[in-house]
Amino acid sequence: MFESFYGFQATPFSRSIPSSSLYQAPRLEEVQGRLRYAASHQLFMIVTGDAGTGKTTLLRRFTETLDPQQYQALYLSDSKLTPRHFYKGLLEQLGCEAKFYRGDAKRQLHQQIEIMRGVQGRYPVVIVDEAHLLDREMLEEVRFLLNVQMDAMSPMALILVGQSELWDRLKLQSFAAIRQRIDLQYQLPHYDRSEVEGYIKTSLTYAGNQADIFSDAAIEEIHQYTNGTPRLINKVCTHCLMYGSQSGHRIIDDHMVKDVITGEFQ
Repeated sequence: MFESFYGFQATPFSRSIPSSSLYQAPRLEEVQGRLRYAASHQLFMIVTGDAGTGKTTLLRRFTETLDPQQYQALYLSDSKLTPRHFYKGLLEQLGCEAKFYRGDAKRQLHQQIEIMRGVQGRYPVVIVDEAHLLDREMLEEVRFLLNVQMDAMSPMALILVGQSELWDRLKLQSFAAIRQRIDLQYQLPHYDRSEVEGYIKTSLTYAGNQADIFSDAAIEEIHQYTNGTPRLINKVCTHCLMYGSQSGHRIIDDHMVKDVITGEFQ
């Protein structure tokens, strides 16, 4: 709709943008470094962040940078994940049919990991997305999963990713045994004003337009409303571009942003 009006060759602010073309805030380089460290040292890491702060996008970028000759990423995202389905999901990704009982499937998984590490020379990186939805039984299973050879080694890199409430839960005394096993923890921040500007300009550049379509005042208004949340930035900018193309405005100013927010988001 608005792509031809602004001379775009691709759609900005969309979920289909390749991870290599996404804006990489300086602070996000830090969490990427920690994720790589967790993978190389087979550690247990927790990544949390508010809704819309780019957790799944971060994972996509991270897994795409892993050397497939050295690592195998195993990804699960299920709001009702149980221990049995956890092992079943991982084993299926390894090309195995999981045994029915949890204990058997767990031993089967450890055997496959030993083959992967010993024969193939690769290391598993298990990623559980939407981990704030895991129930107590599944979180407790994580503790037992990491206990191998009398706690002498970690069988895998395990990365739990979820909304901020995940860390709030793990801070409870009842989860102390799990919390003590966590090697690394990171809370994804919201973008500040300069990062919002960088995010918007990077998306427009990807789309093939180098012009400053959003005025400085518009960017300030977007930052104030979205609180630096990428998902909301995408929605507001997309609606602003639609509004701008329909009304024949080449530049999006703060008044247009306010009109869009008032008319479509409040």
